[in-house]
This record gives sequence, structure tokens and C-alpha cells, in this order.
Amino acid sequence: MKLRILKSSVTNPWFNLATEDWIFQELDAHSHTLFLWRNSETVVIGRSQNPWVECKTDKMAEDGVYLARRQSGGGAVFHDLGNTNFTFLSPKDGYDQQANFDIIINALKKLGIEASLSGRNDMQVGDRKISGSAFKHATDRSFHHGTLLVNANMQKLGDYLNPHPLKLQAKGIKSVRSRVANLVEFNDNITHESLSQAIIEAFCDYYGKTVEIEELDEDSLKQEPHLNRYYEQMADWDWRFGKTPQFNHHIETRFEWGIIDLHLEVAQAIMTEVVIFSDALNVELIEALKQALTGAKYTVDAVTSRLNDLKQQPAAGSESSWITQITDFEQWLTGQMVT
Repeated sequence: MKLRILKSSVTNPWFNLATEDWIFQELDAHSHTLFLWRNSETVVIGRSQNPWVECKTDKMAEDGVYLARRQSGGGAVFHDLGNTNFTFLSPKDGYDQQANFDIIINALKKLGIEASLSGRNDMQVGDRKISGSAFKHATDRSFHHGTLLVNANMQKLGDYLNPHPLKLQAKGIKSVRSRVANLVEFNDNITHESLSQAIIEAFCDYYGKTVEIEELDEDSLKQEPHLNRYYEQMADWDWRFGKTPQFNHHIETRFEWGIIDLHLEVAQAIMTEVVIFSDALNVELIEALKQALTGAKYTVDAVTSRLNDLKQQPAAGSESSWITQITDFEQWLTGQMVT
């Protein structure tokens, strides 16, 4: 049986998740492959999750935190350079999930840490979770990936993964938080590099052979055209936001010129249905707002663009009040959107 070990020097999550897809879709299914990587500050959501429910996307954008959506299921997690991520690819008939966990547990043992499997997906030290996993299977191959908390910033995990206290009624999978710990709490000398080396050694020990480590960097996108295609998909807004399951956003406020009770139906990150209840005297304005928003992307930029276009249209009533009321509505709505 052939072995292959890949290690990424890139911390862009779209590159690393694209590499996972490339490994799963295109690498030799008859090899046991290990891929090790880590990401800059990122919230990674599962395939069926809603980013606006799972995390504070506006704060993430402000702080330069990536949003990534993986192909597999599971909940939302925060990655930073204090995480080490591992990926195993095996032939379907040679796949042994327990063996993968044993490799990680043996690697941690090399570093003086006694870990154990908890349930089907997690590993823990004592009663503290230090790793979670997800799985994917195809006709001829099986895939197991997970994250190890080495020295992750737990404060930021709370900063970005706490959902907004807005009236979002979402379909799809919601995350469950667990009691977690960093591995440095059990060995203060552990690093991404020392852990990666221990995993590589445990992988080679398990299969009884040694292979050369293949280093991946940005040049790999040029060398592997299909990898670049997966990268473009991972980086695309339509994948990260547009694949969001249907949800509703209900907000209301009072302006000097009337009450607005706004109901948005959002599907695939497009506002497919807009309902506005209002006691405003200018009913033409309310209808125009509904028409302007319907079909727009659920983003501040898209809403701003649509409403700016509306300001240029012939006024229903005085031009000054038309523009003022649209501006009032725009500032309120864009301030309330969780994007």
C-alpha cells in the first residue's frame, strides 16, 4: 500500500480546504494519504449551515477574519494559527477510522499527552475536548478530517461564534458548543511544528514505512490546475454565502414618517420575498422599497446599491422627502443586517 504525506505552508483557509477537496476528488484512492495544515483566523462552517446565524460576519469582516464553508457537514469552528488540522484519505476497502484516531492519540502520547476517543467524532484529555472530526465517503475512498486545539485563542472563538441576537429563524444545522482545552495546557512546549512531526511519525509507524513529505505552497495553484479550480470555488461568495439554507429575518422600527415592520425571506442568500407592513402615508414608497429589495443579495453593498438606484427614480411625493425617507430606511436596514 502506498503512502503520501502532504504539508501546507499556506494559512489561507480557502487554499487548504480546496486542497482537501482536491485530495478527496483526484488523488490516488489506493494510497493512504495524510495532509497537515493550519489556517489564519477563520470561521469554518459546515456545508448546511447559515453563516449569519453561526457567527458575527460583520465583526469578522471588520477584523479581517476569513469565512470558509467546507464540503462536509458538522458545526461551525474557529481556526487560527493555534490549530493543527489533519486530513486522512484511504481506499474504501482499507479505511479504518479507529486507526486514524489511534495515529493522533499515539502522536500525542509521543508528546506526553494521554488522549482518548470520546464518542464517534471527538478526542479529549480528561473531560476536556481537544479535537473534533468529520467524515466523508465515496464509492472507492473514505475521508476523515479533524482539528486539534494547540494554542487557539479561546476568547476570539467566543467573539466570532456567538450569533447575533436578532430575529433570525433559520433552517439548517446549528452548532453545539463543548467544553474545550488547548494542548499547551497539558504540554506547554507543544507547537504546530512539533505536533505535525509527531503525527507524521505516528502515521509512518502505523503503516511501517517512511515517505518524503510534499510541501504545498501558493505555487501549487499554478502547478495543479484542478487545485486552482477548487480554490476559486472555496473563495467564491456564492459558495460561502450563497449556499446558505433558507431563513427569515424580521425587524421593525419607527421613523418620524411611519412604522416599518419588515419581513425578509432569504434563500441562497437572495431576498426572494420582501413584506413590509407600515402606517406610512406614502404607500408608493413602501411598494418601491419592496420592489427594490426583492431579488437582491442579502449584503449591505447590494442593499445600498438598490436603494441608491431607487433614490434616482421619479419621486412619489416631494423629492426631498422621498430621498430622506429612503436614506432613513437604508441606514436602518444596513445597520440591522447581519452581514
